[in-house]
Amino acid sequence: MRIAQVAPLFESVPPALYGGSERVVSWLTEELVRLGHDVTLFASGDSKTRATLVPVCEQALWRDKASRETLPHHIRMMELVFRDPSRFDIIHFHCDYVHFPMVRRYPNATVTTLHGYVHAHDLRGLLEEYEDVPLVSISNNQQTTLPHANWQGTVHHGLPETLHTFRSEPGEYFAFLGRISPEKGLERAIEIACRTGYKLKIGAKIYDEDRNYFERIIHPLLEQHKSLVEFIGEIGGAAKDEFLGRAKALLFPIDWPEPFGLVMIEAMACGTPVIAWRRGSVPEVIQDGVNGLIVNSVEEATRRMPELENIRRIDCRKQFIAHFRSERMATDYLKIYKKIIASGKHTSPKLTDLEEVRS
Repeated sequence: MRIAQVAPLFESVPPALYGGSERVVSWLTEELVRLGHDVTLFASGDSKTRATLVPVCEQALWRDKASRETLPHHIRMMELVFRDPSRFDIIHFHCDYVHFPMVRRYPNATVTTLHGYVHAHDLRGLLEEYEDVPLVSISNNQQTTLPHANWQGTVHHGLPETLHTFRSEPGEYFAFLGRISPEKGLERAIEIACRTGYKLKIGAKIYDEDRNYFERIIHPLLEQHKSLVEFIGEIGGAAKDEFLGRAKALLFPIDWPEPFGLVMIEAMACGTPVIAWRRGSVPEVIQDGVNGLIVNSVEEATRRMPELENIRRIDCRKQFIAHFRSERMATDYLKIYKKIIASGKHTSPKLTDLEEVRS
């Protein structure tokens, strides 16, 4: 199959450090290539892939100090994609909604994975207008705010089986990995560490829009509890593998409906259990008492902490192998690709009607 993967340009594919969507695009692209498909990747020029790379910009935009606007680069990417769309059997978009008007005007099979939270107030009108654009969710929960959108299915993320190192023995610290923002609940993680006496190590990126939150809320807590809490900063690669693998547990104390939460399956791949709040995708990823604990408060997390001793790290790894490998993710997407291609519904009814009126 001739497949185009169209990635966001904010980070390289894969990212050097933090970056969720681009990392998933990389794992999917490489798995599709491994399965024998002809894959073209539209991404930043510093991306690395075995697919055919179309470099849209020289460097990932968030790493390019000269870049001030990201939209022009994504608009140009649409021109590169649609300059000759007949060379693809299907085009898979991962870049939000910027391509929707183009999809309507070309008779190509397409699918769009929505990687972010589906905020009904902002997206209802858009998804109703473009009801002909096929969508994929990354969790079943992600669909709940707009259940009647054109969902073709849910494909949970998956990562390569050999990417992370399984470690059979737990460490003596909790890990927090991700970005520092109010919805990620870092204050809760710090409170859990203080209540239990376990050290907390924080591997996190701070975006400019969250800098004030970090300075006002998080930095004072780091100073207050510096003997117990260690801020490491943004990490990736082998450092992240060791960081997650040597943790006693990953703390995932989210305060929003997380669409997926990639770090949960990264921890599971290392054999590290996850203590997560019952929000968003968490119940689809964590099986309570098997590969982690699902809780609703700091008090519950603290009270249930002794249950970690009953969770076997090998079972966490087995859950990852069974449900969250990149091979399974690619296979799920291939089924959706074939369904969309077979449907033959690759032009918008609204556009067709308009052309009939003009004729």
